[in-house]
Amino acid sequence: MTKIKEVVQVLERYAPPAYQESYDNALLQIGDPEATVTGVLLTLDCTLEVVQEAVDRGCNLIVAHHPVIFKPLKSLTGKTPVERILLKALQHQVAIFACHTNLDHVHNGVNAKLCEKLGILNPKVLSPKTQLLTKLETYVPLDDTEKVLDALHQAGAGQIGEYTDCSFRITGTGRFTPSAQANPHIGEPCKTEETIENKIEVIFPTFKQNQIMRALLKAHPYEEVAHYLVTLQNENQEVGAGMVGELEEALSPEELVRHVKEKLNIRTFRHTAWPQKPIKRVAVCGGAGSFLIRQAKAANADIFLTADLKYHEFFEATDQMALVDVGHYESEVYTKELFYDILTKSFPNFAVDLSYTDTNPVRHS
Repeated sequence: MTKIKEVVQVLERYAPPAYQESYDNALLQIGDPEATVTGVLLTLDCTLEVVQEAVDRGCNLIVAHHPVIFKPLKSLTGKTPVERILLKALQHQVAIFACHTNLDHVHNGVNAKLCEKLGILNPKVLSPKTQLLTKLETYVPLDDTEKVLDALHQAGAGQIGEYTDCSFRITGTGRFTPSAQANPHIGEPCKTEETIENKIEVIFPTFKQNQIMRALLKAHPYEEVAHYLVTLQNENQEVGAGMVGELEEALSPEELVRHVKEKLNIRTFRHTAWPQKPIKRVAVCGGAGSFLIRQAKAANADIFLTADLKYHEFFEATDQMALVDVGHYESEVYTKELFYDILTKSFPNFAVDLSYTDTNPVRHS
């Protein structure tokens, strides 16, 4: 029997909460993590109608992209839409989990799904984040090097893009004098010792530091493990906002309009004047993406497709790059399919359903 916390763990491994923005609230918002899952309903937004759909379909866990709770609640009396959603969910023992900007920021998250829908090939993170990586340096006897490296790799160190088990080593001489109270792996107390060691270096996501250090201390033979942890300024190419890639074939503006409408199943969208050239290189950001206009220009995108652009932001388009606003809901609704792909691979023993409730509050006449 699968518990709610196990579903949460799978989603948080895929999109670590450490990657969410400071204003965000991506987590299990209400519900008992120890409760057994009867079914999962996947949605972009959690509304009253979605909660009722979950009840009707026998699902006691809603997985949403947008959190219900963004700000602290001072009461729970049903006077606001958020309070009414929470009261209804509590009444029917339906848990609500949100996976928001952390899912936006991983390279196989929201924007990757949007690229997939639009047929954008070889997408890369448009604006990689920095200060998310740490380098570990430590010193290991030659005979124990592989054992320590294996433990570090198992704990999550040494993955760089599509490469795993990455490390660097250099051989040198270590020198130390154990005290009278020490129990040295090599040498004797109160006697200066020299031994050949490997200095090994690995890189890992900073949020994994505790598990990396536990693995190091458990696998390392020394009583006192000399090590250094260095926070890196390097961009993490796997984590960041937006994506950029290329269409299989360059399209004329007329062809692009038809392509976007067909692939995103929309009838209309806002845009600036089209560049006077075939459109092939496309940058995207699901949801509100105006903060990435400069990065899209720097990436030599022909168009930047996003949502929630304000009137004056459209003036930031150039002769070389058009701005396209398809709508917030329209750019992120396929996140439901992403959730489905993640969960059905791990949990074949209960229903995982896409919500059929249209939660888009915007109407066009």
